[in-house]
Amino acid sequence: MPGWPGAQPPKKKRTGLVVGITVAVLAVVGGLGYTAFKVMDIGKSVAGSGFPSAEYRLTVEQKLLDGEFTLASDMSRDKGKEIENTYDPSIRNPKAVVAQYTSSKGGALVLSGMWGQLKSPEFARRKMLSGAAEADGATLAVPARKFTPDGYGITVECQVLQQKTNGTTTSFPMCAWGDGNTGAMVAVITPETAVKAPDSIDLTQLAADTAKVRSEARKPIG
Repeated sequence: MPGWPGAQPPKKKRTGLVVGITVAVLAVVGGLGYTAFKVMDIGKSVAGSGFPSAEYRLTVEQKLLDGEFTLASDMSRDKGKEIENTYDPSIRNPKAVVAQYTSSKGGALVLSGMWGQLKSPEFARRKMLSGAAEADGATLAVPARKFTPDGYGITVECQVLQQKTNGTTTSFPMCAWGDGNTGAMVAVITPETAVKAPDSIDLTQLAADTAKVRSEARKPIG
């Protein structure tokens, strides 16, 4: 399979891969997979539960992961509207956040999320990941696994997808969280992970990074 194992492409070419795969990631996760909700029997999944209080919102920060990633594009107005307009009775007062960040080290980070009142956060988290895995052009290489990063008090679920870009197969890992007020996916693409074998990517570290992104982007309302 092109891209691994074997000689890795030179750094300049790998940086180009990051640009191409970031575009692909935006296509896959930009819609959060929330369209999958429309074909699910949500009533059975959330029966008997009430909506939580609205206490937190999801924000587009200028910097993420202790300043390593800088905001490059806030697409919440256009791509976010597609998410907000998807009917989902398990989410009240939905507002979407879609943003792309870049790193001076050549990497990129995509944050695609929603805030409001989520009646079934775990269900939302699972559907975000499964929706991304079922997107056109994406292949699930490493199934979703749960992590509980130390110090954050949240469960994060991570998986690895593969995508063909310009004839080269690349890997991109992504993680998702869900709580009573926020749910989001985080994909981090680097020149190194883009050409790694999917099962060699460190999902434990990505889960910790995702939990940190949550702590930086999740803010109290008011």
